Amino acid sequence: MTDGPDHNDFVTEWEHWHHDHERQLASPHGFLAISGLHWLGLEPERFDDVPGVWRRDAKGVEVLLGDGEELVVEGSRVTGHYHFNNVDEHGQRASFGDAMVEVAQRDGDFMIRPRHPDHENRTRYVGTPTYPASTEWVARGTFLPYDEPHSVTVGASVEGLAHVFESSGEVEFELLGQTLRLIAFNEEQSDELSFIFTDLTSGVTTYPACRFLTVVGPRENGRVDLDFNRATNPACAYTDFATCPLPPPGNHLSVRVEAGETMPLESHS
Repeated sequence: MTDGPDHNDFVTEWEHWHHDHERQLASPHGFLAISGLHWLGLEPERFDDVPGVWRRDAKGVEVLLGDGEELVVEGSRVTGHYHFNNVDEHGQRASFGDAMVEVAQRDGDFMIRPRHPDHENRTRYVGTPTYPASTEWVARGTFLPYDEPHSVTVGASVEGLAHVFESSGEVEFELLGQTLRLIAFNEEQSDELSFIFTDLTSGVTTYPACRFLTVVGPRENGRVDLDFNRATNPACAYTDFATCPLPPPGNHLSVRVEAGETMPLESHS
């Protein structure tokens, strides 16, 4: 697609979207507030940035809070011993003061990630630069479903870790005169599709590991619109405490996608 009469409206709408995206990233308990990534073992361990002594067991994660220590879990004050059950990748959260801790599982291992609003990554954040928004980077594609949905295993920004996503198919689209394809991942409890991709700008003007893109799922005729102006950096571009997934084989685009977010001003590679 190319710029048309509605270009100004398109840019204004994109500016509102990106403002909301930035606000979420820099929220008091967003990724910029993460102060540590602590993998839990069977032996109890105390960490500097979260109250309590933590360990994993066969059923989940347990914490023992000492004198004067407490957490708030689902609105209830917790002291002494507490056990987090049914911990999955989406994680559970508990607060303490103005901070919080995320309790989650990755690839069968359990971790906690405290998030403090006064962490320097957040207090020093000044925003992420982007390419100028343009309708030129909205590609019309077609969803090509697999015979059966299947799981796709991809690597992660943490060595030795893997992520597994469900995929129902691929999207084929035209961009810069080329026919391209991306493996699409299903978004849980949503009609959206998500993509993890790299292109010829990766490591040059955009974050080396990957960028993310989420779009509305296919219409009845299989049409999918991919607005690369909304390509965003992964959390690992901003913090060393992220466990971001990497692109699946085949999701490298052989063109320069000069749209969306570019290299953070202070990136972590």
